[in-house]
Amino acid sequence: MSSSSQKAQIQEIIDTTQGSDPEDRCSTPEPEVNHEQDGAITPQASSSKPKKKKKSKAAKVLNAMRGKNEIPQELISHVVDRVAVEHGPNAPAANEDNVRQALEQMKIMDVIKGKSGIAGRGEKAMGEHKFWATQPVPQLGDETSPDEGFIEPNKSREEVRQDPYPLPKDFEWAILDINDSKQIKEVYDLLSLNYVEDDEAAFRFQYSAEFLEWALKPPGYLKDWHIGVRVSSNKKLVAFISGVPVTLRVRGNVFQACEINYLCVHKKLRSKRLAPVLIKEVTRQVNLTGVFQAIYTAGVVLPTPVSTCRYFHRSLNIPKLVDVKFTYVPRSMTLARMIRVYKMVAKPQLSGLREMEERDVSDVADLFARYMQRFSMGPVLTLDEIRHQFLSGRGRMDEPSEHYRRPGQVVWTYVVEEAHTGRITDFFSFYSLPSTIIDHPKYGLLEAAYLFYYASDAAFVEDSEANNILKKRLEALMGDALIIANQAKFDVFNALTLMDNCSFLESLKFGAGDGLLNFYLYNWRTAPLAGVSAVDGVEPGKGVGIVML
Repeated sequence: MSSSSQKAQIQEIIDTTQGSDPEDRCSTPEPEVNHEQDGAITPQASSSKPKKKKKSKAAKVLNAMRGKNEIPQELISHVVDRVAVEHGPNAPAANEDNVRQALEQMKIMDVIKGKSGIAGRGEKAMGEHKFWATQPVPQLGDETSPDEGFIEPNKSREEVRQDPYPLPKDFEWAILDINDSKQIKEVYDLLSLNYVEDDEAAFRFQYSAEFLEWALKPPGYLKDWHIGVRVSSNKKLVAFISGVPVTLRVRGNVFQACEINYLCVHKKLRSKRLAPVLIKEVTRQVNLTGVFQAIYTAGVVLPTPVSTCRYFHRSLNIPKLVDVKFTYVPRSMTLARMIRVYKMVAKPQLSGLREMEERDVSDVADLFARYMQRFSMGPVLTLDEIRHQFLSGRGRMDEPSEHYRRPGQVVWTYVVEEAHTGRITDFFSFYSLPSTIIDHPKYGLLEAAYLFYYASDAAFVEDSEANNILKKRLEALMGDALIIANQAKFDVFNALTLMDNCSFLESLKFGAGDGLLNFYLYNWRTAPLAGVSAVDGVEPGKGVGIVML
């Protein structure tokens, strides 16, 4: 057996051990990106313990194996059965010797015992979840409930804890005022030095003050949901967590929720276990306003993802991305040929494409609302929220836009206006979130654009998907988004396998990243949603219609 064939068999087995989702249908050819920055965001919590749920057969097998040192026969048999069901009994990987070899290479016993995660990720998350076991979230291994709705009922304000949770000695709570330039700089400095890094510690998100103002101050935001921890003696900000209000639709249910983000603890204080206290305190503050559900994302596996999406990357500045080892030159290419393959034209191609203006808010809101009904979960936005999300981050409007970019700009939104009617038929948006390139001799910043929301009325044409009408329209729209991002001097354009993204990722030369982003709902039970893979007949991506900043 050749080494490449053996590797393919091992990967096939590894895939079957990580869940029962069908094959990822958003896969694309080389080049694959080497580095991914998982949006490690952690949610609010509650002190109430959920009712104990019935464990599935698979969960019982895993629990029984945690005290053993050798790979049990029951696990090997389970994987062989899975391979036989999904790929046929004659599949090369459907034999015990290959399965055992693959599981040994994965160090699967370390994963089961919580000492490590799949592919080196989620070391703590794959083991015991002492904190999350006390929270109203579905637990890993629980059987999926057919019921949709809250896990714990809402409480009256009087039933919610009135006093802040105690902090370790020498620390104190602080409510951050994002309108204060000094305080927003403190948050910016904390995140810039201590927030999410990729696995190799080569890249770290760098949130600008303009980005934080845009992300943390949507209409109806509450100051008390921006929570920090300071050192009592010198008032230095050493931890932060935020929440912003969101109206969320999950299948047929619409409810008020909190979007939790930017949990960050100073690197030198991670042994103080400040994160669980931050989560409990933001939960308390949110509960005091009568909100008891939340949505959040994380790159690690916690109890329990409602969906998982994969990052994809469209390279723009090839020489820089190769130099900083964000991507690589495939063996079948030279650098010069790779640059030619990924070269963009200079100007957008769509007729009627222009930057969104105030006069477009109502039309964009209507198009957005109708388009988002295509997805199982998504936000419900008011006119003010549409205005904020797509217009408020355009930068300093009194200064000219040079190469499609203004000073301080964090979001780009473009509409397509039909010439003879003036009707808005499409829109797309993306935002800027650069990363610090750590310890590189030549480059200090990776300019990354992230696909935000979009919509097209091509979705409402009869048989638009069967006849590829929507696919072709989205390819044209996103092609222009890439052109604008390239002209605005972005190095890479990122997107997740959500919404309708899977229909254009491959054709527009996006490459699969090595990072997954897990979506979670707090105190809300629902069946799994289609993300990187199809679920119950729903195509990949179409379960998730919300983009977390």
